Formats: sequence, C-alpha cells, structure tokens
Amino acid sequence: MTAVTILWPEQTEAFSSRHIGPRPADIHEMLRTVRASSLEDLIDRTIPDAILDRGDHGIGPALTEQEALTRLRGIASRNRVLTSMIGQGYYDTILPPVIQRNILENPAWYTAYTPYQPEISQGRLEALLNFQTLVADLTGLDIANASLLDEGTACAEAMALAKRVGKAKSNRFFVDADTHPQTIDVVRTRAEPLGWEIVVGDPETDLDASSVFGALLSYPGSSGAVRDPRRIITALHDHGAIAAVTCDPLAMVLLESPGALGADIAIGSMQRFGVPMGGGGPHAGFMATRDAYKRNMPGRLVGVSRDSAGHPAYRLALQTREQHIRREKATSNICTAQVLLAVIASMYAVYHGPEGLRAIAERVHGMASILAEGLKALGLSVETDAFFDTITVNAGVDAASVMERALAAGINLRDAGQGRIGISCDETTAPDTIIAVWKAFCPEDGRVSVLERDLAVTERLPAGLRRSADLLTHPVFHAHRSETDLLRYMRALSDKDLALDRTMIPLGSCTMKLNATAEMIPITWPEFARMHPFAPADQQQGYAELFAYLERTLCAISGYDAVSLQPNSGAQGEYAGLLAIRGYHRARGDGERDVCLIPASAHGTNPASAQMAGMRVAVVACDENGNVDVEDLKTKIARHDGQIAAIMITYPSTHGVFEERIVEICDLVHAAGGQVYLDGANLNAQVGLARPGLYGADVSHFNLHKTFCIPHGGGGPGMGPIGVREHLRPYLPGRNGVAVSAAPYGSASILPISAAYIMMMGDAGLRRATELAILNANYIAARLEGHYPVLYRGANGFTAHECIVDLRPLKDAVGVTVDDIAKRLIDHGFHAPTVSFPVAGTFMIEPTESEGKGELDRFCEAMIAIRQEIAAVEGGDIGMEDSPLRFAPHTTADLVGDWERRYSREAGCFPGGVNTSKYWSPVGRLDNAWGDRNLICSCPDMSSYAED
Repeated sequence: MTAVTILWPEQTEAFSSRHIGPRPADIHEMLRTVRASSLEDLIDRTIPDAILDRGDHGIGPALTEQEALTRLRGIASRNRVLTSMIGQGYYDTILPPVIQRNILENPAWYTAYTPYQPEISQGRLEALLNFQTLVADLTGLDIANASLLDEGTACAEAMALAKRVGKAKSNRFFVDADTHPQTIDVVRTRAEPLGWEIVVGDPETDLDASSVFGALLSYPGSSGAVRDPRRIITALHDHGAIAAVTCDPLAMVLLESPGALGADIAIGSMQRFGVPMGGGGPHAGFMATRDAYKRNMPGRLVGVSRDSAGHPAYRLALQTREQHIRREKATSNICTAQVLLAVIASMYAVYHGPEGLRAIAERVHGMASILAEGLKALGLSVETDAFFDTITVNAGVDAASVMERALAAGINLRDAGQGRIGISCDETTAPDTIIAVWKAFCPEDGRVSVLERDLAVTERLPAGLRRSADLLTHPVFHAHRSETDLLRYMRALSDKDLALDRTMIPLGSCTMKLNATAEMIPITWPEFARMHPFAPADQQQGYAELFAYLERTLCAISGYDAVSLQPNSGAQGEYAGLLAIRGYHRARGDGERDVCLIPASAHGTNPASAQMAGMRVAVVACDENGNVDVEDLKTKIARHDGQIAAIMITYPSTHGVFEERIVEICDLVHAAGGQVYLDGANLNAQVGLARPGLYGADVSHFNLHKTFCIPHGGGGPGMGPIGVREHLRPYLPGRNGVAVSAAPYGSASILPISAAYIMMMGDAGLRRATELAILNANYIAARLEGHYPVLYRGANGFTAHECIVDLRPLKDAVGVTVDDIAKRLIDHGFHAPTVSFPVAGTFMIEPTESEGKGELDRFCEAMIAIRQEIAAVEGGDIGMEDSPLRFAPHTTADLVGDWERRYSREAGCFPGGVNTSKYWSPVGRLDNAWGDRNLICSCPDMSSYAED
C-alpha cells in the first residue's frame, strides 16, 4: 500500500490581517503615492543599512486567536488561586459586573487617550473628578490628583513633595517601620540617588522630629495596628517638617481622616475599591494634599473651567507638568496615571455611595473583630489591639504548622516573621473562612465548634479615631444606586468622548493601535485577576510561565540579553534603566560618572529621570534636520571627559526620522566610557526590522501600552519593562535591593495582552506591522505634501512611523494656531495629533499600522479641507476671528437659535457634509487661563460659579 502524505488545510486568515488596516490592493496604491516600488524598497530607503535586520527573531509562526487563547488558558490554569488573607496592601474585592462589562471591558473606555484635548474627553474627565472628590473626602485634605501608579511609588512621590515644600533643611526622611515592606523598598530606592537618608523605626520612640524633612506614617500599619498620629504630626510641624500618611481608603470610611489629624499629604492605593489584585496591578495609587502644595503635587490634576459659551467644562489643570517646566530640576518624572483603574474605583464609590461603603467597611471590620476574639478565646496571643481589618498573631514555634494547615484549607496567611502571622479580612471574607482560620490555629480544640454562638464581639476601632465628618455628600454619590441608573450614567459619560472605537487617534509617539478583543479577554480570568502578588511561588506557576515567555520574546525582538517586567510605566522604565547604568558604574568604581547626555528635543521625562537617578544633565544640540548634532555631542563628551555616565536617545528620533549616524553616536559614548539608553517610545518603527541591543544600545524600556497593544485606558495603565545587555543584568529591579514599583512584576494582570499580541503576530506579522506603520506615516506625509510642509525627513526623503507637519508659517501668515486646527478636527470627528511637540507650532502625526487606507484618506481630506479654510483667510474672504476655525469645535447648541456668523451654519457644523453619525463635542472650546486662575479640582456645586 502506497503511503500518502495528508495536506492539512491551512487556516483561512491570519490574525495579522485583522490587526493591520490596509488591504493588499490599498498597499499597492499607497506605495505608488509615496513613490516606492514595494514595501521592501520603502524599508531599504528608510532604515539605515547599518541597523536593518530583517531576519526572523525566533518568535515563531503566528497563532490564530483561538490557538492563542487556548495557550493562555493553559498558562492561566497553572496559577492556583486560594483565598487570600495576606493583606500587605492587596485585598480581594468584588468588582460589580455592571462596571466590569461597561468600563473594564468596554473599548469606549479602555481605548481612550490621555485627556489632553479636553473638549472630547469630558466623560472621563468627569469620572476622574469624581475620583479626586472621593480621595479628598476620604483623606480630609483639600485637593487630590487623578491617580498615581501604585502605593509604593505614591509614597516615594510624597517624600519628594515633602522635600520640595517643607521648611526643614535636613536630608533625612523617617519611615514608620509598620509600613508595607514593598513600600519601604521603593522609598529607599528613590531616596538613595538623591542623597536622602531613610530612617526606619517606631515613630513613638525613634523619631527625632528636629532631624528630618518629613516622615511617612502608616494608618493603619502593615501589622493592622491603628495608632493616633496627632502628637507625632504636631512635633513634625513644630520643626518645619512635613507629615505624610499612607492610609487604607476603606478604613478611612470609618476612621478619622488623615487631614483631620493634621497630615499634610495622604497617599495609598484604591485597589480594594473594586479593582482585582491582578498579581500586583494595575491599581490606582492616590495622593491628596493641602491647597498650599497643589502646584507642587506630581501627576495629573483635573479641574473645572468654562467653555466658549461660559458653561462649566472639565480639563487637566496646570497642564504643563513639573518635568516639562523644571526638567532636570524636577523632583518627579511622573508622566502618566492609572486612569482606567481610577475610573473603576470612582464608579465603585458612585454605585455603593456612602451608605454602601460604610456597610462594606463595617462588615470587613466586623469579620476581623470576630476573628480576633475567637483566637483570643482559643488562647492565642493577638498582638493587635486596635485595628480595622488586619491582625497579627504570635503563634511562636507553631507558626509554620499554622501556615501549612491554613494552606491545606485553601487559605494564604502572611508570614510576618519571628513566629508572627498576619491575617487580613476583606470584602469577600465569609464566616466559613474565619472558622477555617480558627481551626488552622487550633485543629484539635473542640471549642472552635462552639465559638460562633458563644463569642461576644466588640468594635476594635480606637474610640478617639472614629470618623466624625460626613462622607461623599456630592449628589453624584447618591444618584446612581440602581444598576439601570449607573449603566446609563456610564454610557452618558462615554458618549461624550472620542476613543479608538470611533476614530483614528493619530498621536505622534503614542502609538494608538488596535487593542484586539482577543488580547483583552484573559485579563478578567480569575486565575490572573485574583492572584495576590505575594502568594507562594508554587501557586503562581502560570504567571511565571507568562513572565518567562515575555522576557524571552522581548529579548529576541530587541536584541537584549535580559528583561525586567517590574516598571509599571514608561517613565518608571526610564528611571529603572538609568539606575541600572548607575549601579554598573558604581560597581566598577566609576562613581564619578554622573553626566547624562540628552538631546535638546527629548521628552521632559528624560532629564527628570536622569536627575532622579542622581545624574547631571548635559544637553546636546540638534541640527537643522532634527538629528543629534554629532559635532556638539563630541564637544560635550570632551567637556565632561571621565564623567560621562550615559546618553538618553530616542530612536527613531523624536522628530520621526531614522538618524543615519546612530551607530556612530553609540560608539562615541562607549568610547567615552558611557552607556547608551535608547528610549523605546518609538519601537513601533523597529520591531522585526532593527534590534537596539545589536546596533549599540545597552538598555531600553519598552512601552507595552504603545508598541505591544496594552490599551491606554484614558491615560493609564501602562507598562515600561526594560531590556539590558548582559553586563547590566545584575542591576535590574529586584536585584541589590532596587525596587521601582510596589509589586515584583509591576502590573502583571495586563501582561497577557502583550503576550497574546506577540503570539498571534509571530515573526512575520510583527515585521509586517512595522512596515505598514512606516508606510502609513509616509502615505499621510505624501498626501499632505503641498498643503502643509513636512518638517523632517530621512536621508532618502522618507519619515519613520510618524511625521511632523509645520503649521508655523500659517500662524505667521494669518494668525491661525495649532489649537484652531486641532479643535476644527473635532468637527470632522478626529482626535488631534500631538500638538507642539517636539517642535512648538507643529503637529506630530502617527497613524499606526492598524488604520486602513479609508481612515487615512478621511483624515487627510479633513486636514486639506481645513487648509482650504485657512486659504480663505489668506485670500481675504473672511477674517481669522470670523472663521469657523476660531469658533471650533461646534456643538449641538450651534444648530438652533440666531446665526450671525460670517460662514454658514452648515459649513461650521457639517464641514464634511451632513452626517447623521457625526460626533458632537459636548462643550465648546475651553478657556484654559480661566481654569488656572479659578482652580476647582473636586466635584463642584455648579450653581456656585455657572453665572461667573
């Protein structure tokens, strides 16, 4: 019998064809427009020969969506989720399904960008204002920001704020020893390069208030203990020092607020307000402070201003963030937030209201009190007298056996050391769980069975620390109690916004690409979502496999030898990378190397990160083509001979060009004894075509929320892992006591998104995505040529994955501003490109590979139509002040009433023709100056200023 080889039918369509927008016929036409004979020809003429690397990188063939989900399901199944009573800042919680489905799983919320264009961001800005109001109410302080990265980094930011605003001249900062250990690690890491000494001890006995510039007190402590900090805060104030309190927001529902106790700063995590533990994140950290310090507070701040019609409208207040104003003098490089998680937490509070939150808090405290009384009745030594949800029990030599018995019952407890065990209750704690814990301590004691009916339980909150102020009095926290009401409220907010589910968001350096549904599905699986970051390693084998996969593939893609997944934002990645370089130099006895070379075009986080890493910044000029001025680089290297620590360079450049001399730049810095930090913000132009670790870079961060498909979530979450060459491996986060985020693997629960993307693209798909990102950018540049000048191009006339169009000549000619054009784009249904960065008066446009030719053409036609309106001003047909450009965006209010403008109502409201699906901006153009003069950053009583 003759053997027959079966030819199995191939899958009908690869995922990459769904991810990439242009169809084959479109690609052919677009190539003709950009004057390239093929994609290979375009890439050959765009990327320098010295770095071009088209070979497969070992990712392997692409998986289908179903194959990738099956593989991830197998990975998830290796995680073993037990009942967590570990505490330590992470608690199980109940995410209301209506919020899960309509916020977390809704692309109208998770694909939105940072609300820098406020007119098209009113929904998420309102949700963030709710978050700020919630935090300010809970903490009893005047003003709160729109979230930080996590509790550990929030405490480090509080330390930096204390140093900047306090009057004490000391370089010492005190940290309560009863603070979560991961927080202490992050604070130590942040302090060391800046020369600040951290003193850890008992505030009651070890704190000399006259010797510190500030102190971090824990309320409640990591042990669960609740102590009255008023005497200590008074002592700090008497010596000009700042009092910062890290607090539990659910405990603040019942306890007196830090502000009422005299604290200057309150920080913490909103994780337990409906956000799953997720292996450590993402979670919304928070910070609140006194009004006097608002202009020094890091992060984003939502405020209330008014629009062109005088109606209230929301915006990011004090928008030019610290690192852009102060650059290398900044005390913070924070450039992001955890918007999606802050929105979830705020909706949790809106849904439950003050009564519901109080009921949850009372139940949690009641469970902890029953637990403590039962253990005492069984003869155990409960060390914690006053507490909210956590107790510490001294089990002595039997501690290990207790932990094992609890584990056998499906419960994780916390090993607090020296025979002590920490136990935390949360929103999900059930009576059966409490009984199981009693049995773990006293397995043979028959009294456990009768404790339930014999136990007399009393409240264990200190009498003098019971909350006295009202909580959440604003109507928004009382108006949406039913699921129907909340559903409609969330829908109404999302309808006000423009996100990627409606339109292209062509932001340069921000890579707003498709976040495929298949990539998003695993993040809510309980095997990923309900994992405590400090659960035993043998329960996290699935996460370990996921981390190993991402580390391996990111190394393959980048050419580096090792990866750390800990940094939970791009700015944290920058900081971690520079710390690795600093550690390397110090280990070699080169501690005098402290100069960081940074091109003049760099993002503001670069010099801020360098300063935070203990480096001095030397600015390198850019030439007329936007490239690093190599001659000036040589001059700066010579000037700082023997002191060069690093260069920070973005590649392709911030100007959207593949600089031809990148290898030479790397060689010059290496010859001077420095290291090359290559910013990964523009990696979307390199994946599959060039590998930084092989052409001269020593370390990069990867923006997983850009190149690798984690959605921006309205301004967060993000992830910024770093890749390093072998010699920097020992200095990665997690080694030598370096911690840049609270959790060991940062925001672990969103890593399946990037893993799924890489699996489903494979080597060929990743390479094709980069080629199409470059083609799409060049197509826009070619179509706009003749209407707007393209500012920078490479040696052969092509841009990288983004292009900059110069609007300055138009301002000089007729007074039209970048804001006029950005706001007019709203009338066409588009989010504006990046405005005035890296060059003032320009648009930086990045279409990404996910946008098809039809959407690219629609955008180009809108830009051309706007140019024709500007031409009408140039020709004297209409004055600039009378032009629709100056009145944009137009709202539905412009459809009714008298019309006395110099252009028709139809031309203003329907610039592309009447369209029944048109997006309408909910507000007119905002008055930013009024908003800064009249700063309102919590939910206002609208009637109090609507007539102003």
